[in-house]
This record gives sequence, C-alpha cells and structure tokens, in this order.
Amino acid sequence: MSSLRARMFRRITSRFVKGINKSTIDPAHIAEVRERLDRMSRFLKPAIGVSVEATTVNGIDAERLRPKGAPEDKVLLYLHGGAYLIGSCRTHRQLVSHIARAAGINALVPDYRLAPEHRFPAGIEDAVGVYRSLLAEGFKPGDIFIAGDSAGGGLTIATLLSLRHAGVPMPAAAVLLSPFLDVSGSGESATTRADKDPWFDARDLVVVADNYCANAGELKNPLVSPVFANVAGLPPTFIQVGDDEILLSDSTRFAALMEEAGLEVQLEIWPEMWHVFQLLVGKMPESRKAIKKIGAYLQARMKSAKPLKA
Repeated sequence: MSSLRARMFRRITSRFVKGINKSTIDPAHIAEVRERLDRMSRFLKPAIGVSVEATTVNGIDAERLRPKGAPEDKVLLYLHGGAYLIGSCRTHRQLVSHIARAAGINALVPDYRLAPEHRFPAGIEDAVGVYRSLLAEGFKPGDIFIAGDSAGGGLTIATLLSLRHAGVPMPAAAVLLSPFLDVSGSGESATTRADKDPWFDARDLVVVADNYCANAGELKNPLVSPVFANVAGLPPTFIQVGDDEILLSDSTRFAALMEEAGLEVQLEIWPEMWHVFQLLVGKMPESRKAIKKIGAYLQARMKSAKPLKA
C-alpha cells in the first residue's frame, strides 16, 4: 500500500478503534468502543434502493436489507465482523446493503452475541440458530447463501462446520471478506505483513484470544480457528483478502485446505489492500470493484446452485 493511502486509512480507522488494545485489562472499554462505532455508523447510509427492516430471528435482533426487486425465495445470511468483540447490524449496514444490491438478493444480518460477555461458542450457536430458522421459514438450503467479514468470516466457517456435524443441509455457497480463521495467530503473514498492515498487529490477536476464548487450549479448536478444520463437505467458497494484511495467510491456508479436499474455492488477493477494505465503498474504487465481483459471484450461484448435503 502506498504510504499516502496507509496514512489516510489510519486516520479514518483510528477514530473507530482507538484504544481497543486496552480491552484485555479493561473489559468495560469494549462497551465504549461499541458505542463509538454505533454513533459514527449513523452517518453510513445504505445503498440507494435498499430498504432496512428491523426484525427478530430466533430471539436475536437482526436487520433485513431488501434491494428493490430482489426475489423473496433467496436470502444472504451475513455475519458481521468486529473481532468477536464489537460490531453490529448498524456498523455493517452500508457494506451489506451494497453487497445485497450488487447481488440482487435480500440479506439478513443478525446481532449475534459478543465476547467477552458471551465467549465461544455463543456466537456460533446464534448463527446456527438463525440458519435453522431460515429453513423453518421455508427457505431451501440451495437458496440460502452465507457470508461474513473478519471475525464474521471465521464465524461463517464455524457455522458451516457445526451444520455439517449436525447433519443439516449446507447453504449454496459462502463468501468470506478478509476472514479471521486463526485466532491462535500462527500464520506467517502475522510477521511478514506486520510492517504493511495499517489496521492490525499481532498484539491485537492476543486481545481477541484473551476475550473470546475461556482458555488457551481452545485456540486451535477448528470452530475457533478453522484453518485447523477438516473442511470436507463445505460449499463452494469465494474469498477476498488484502495483500497487506496480517490475516492474509488465514485465507491462503484455508483455500489450500479446500483445494486439497477437492472443494470449489476462489481466492482473490488484492494488491496494496488492507483488512476488509470493502468497508470503504463509496470512498475507493477498489472497494466498489470488489463488491461488484461479490455480487457477480452470488448472482452466478443463485442461477446454478443446487442444495448440498451435509
């Protein structure tokens, strides 16, 4: 990433996440960061032509984002990022609305439980419950798509692994944006990209681990860190990740696992981009192009996908 872009990005993001590394010693600070994010997110508008509807699914507050003319028999279950500690429907409303519009699909964004109040596996249980509720509403597995960014990407894969284990039919496809797939922080990019990443450093991973997991023995649990999972049976997956982020090797290792298992996976590594750069849609052409490609992928899957067995 150019130094100019890196400085711009740091200025933008520092207002959102300033002080989050204090959360290990001051859990109350996480609530402050959440409130700050929600306040600033009020200025983020949904994409034109996308309506926002507050709802409750399986006892969980959520939002339905409905692009004009989207079919009612298909849905994108989107799990927001935020290191398992922060984030909400509101913080991700703009991003998801643009994805939904680009794909021409209604999206459902649940406010799953967050750590440290609700540690692993609470968020996974919530996501699985919402997926089961969609099935109970009458959606066919082949008409459900699942996606997530950062920790939401990790939660996406953990949800799929849990569904597989329970024998529940898989959704048609998954989309991951800079997925956080290794809470143990063992990937090589935690070191090789340390001087390039304007968002994270390795110390941030320790903060997440301390707050999300009750003990260090859980860090390599496949539901916490899916890079250690048996990926057999997972649906086709599309991954976008920035070349400058310390989580790069989470994506490359997971894509390699899927390829080795003979599964369908597409991995895009975006030069000079950072963690979930798609959030800056409307601010950068790369973000707009990336979301357009996500939309095209989901459109193609909606036309061709068939239900997958667990």
